[in-house]
Order: sequence, then C-alpha cells, then structure tokens
Amino acid sequence: MSPMSTSPKKTLNLPNALTVLRVLALPFCAYALFKDGGTSTLWRIIAWTGFFLVGLTDLMDGKLARSRNQVTSFGTFLDPVADKAAIGTAMIGLSIQGKLWWWVTLVILFREIAVTLLRLAVIRGGVIPASKGGKLKTLMQGFGIGFYILPLPSWLHIPRDIFMAATIAITLVTGLDYFKKVLQSER
Repeated sequence: MSPMSTSPKKTLNLPNALTVLRVLALPFCAYALFKDGGTSTLWRIIAWTGFFLVGLTDLMDGKLARSRNQVTSFGTFLDPVADKAAIGTAMIGLSIQGKLWWWVTLVILFREIAVTLLRLAVIRGGVIPASKGGKLKTLMQGFGIGFYILPLPSWLHIPRDIFMAATIAITLVTGLDYFKKVLQSER
C-alpha cells in the first residue's frame, strides 16, 4: 500500500488525530476571544494561548506524519483546511471586535478560499502539497494574527501593522504562485 493510502488503518493515526483535534479546539479559541466582550486581558491571553497551541499542533502533525511514514490523503487534505479554519476563526473574530480591519480579513480569506477551491478542482491529479512559501505564509499569518489577539501596548501597534502588511504580501504572492503552478502543469 502506498504512503498516501486512505485505508481506515492508515487514516486513523496520531498525526491525523492532532489535525482533527486542532479543528475541534477552535470553538474554545473563539469563545476565549469573545469572552467578556473581548476586552479581558486574561481571556485575550487565554485565546492567544489556545490559537498558539492550535498552531503548534500544525507543526507537529506534519512532522510526525512524515517521520512515521503516516502521510495520508485525508491528512494532506485536512491539514490546510484546518489551517484556514484557524486563521479564519481568529481573523473574523478580531474583525467583529474591531481589532483587525475587515479588508485584511477579506483579502486573506479570499486567497485562502481560492487556493482551497483550486486544490479541490485539481485533486484528481493528486493533492497539491503546501509549498515552502505556503508554509511561511501560514507561520506569518499565525504570528501576525497573534499580535492582534494579544493585549499589546499601543507603541507596538505600528510594528504589528507592518508585520501584517508583510503577511498580506506573502499571502498574495504565494496564492498567485499556486495558480501559476496549476496553469503551467495544465499545459
């Protein structure tokens, strides 16, 4: 059987369980983000910790899957979906609270949805794995959003906003790169 097998024995493994756990943790993260109207320093730190742990499982599940030869189509597909769900949960929550501009949320989520639809459209040719740029994009989004969740002093708002501008740029560049690669492979 190939390492990309989807048999029940291969699909039910620790890396995939971590990915599923990541998705299941998101309601708690959202709850913590909105607790006490999103103004409680304690609950914002709890929300940040929750999203940080979710991000940590993203690093762990892929490494575990590769090191244990437990890479599955299910995990390869669900991992980026879980990433997008985590990013979307945090960004939409922050925009609802007025802590992050809606246009930033919409630009990033549009890119994420477009790449997901692209992956689904070409899935018969195999799952498109995350590129190094895509992994950097995910890392930058996680840190960037974390800077908006944490109750930072106002003097850190400009560096935070500059970091988010760089995150938006890499998000758009990597999104265009995915489309370019698909178009080139179709030729």
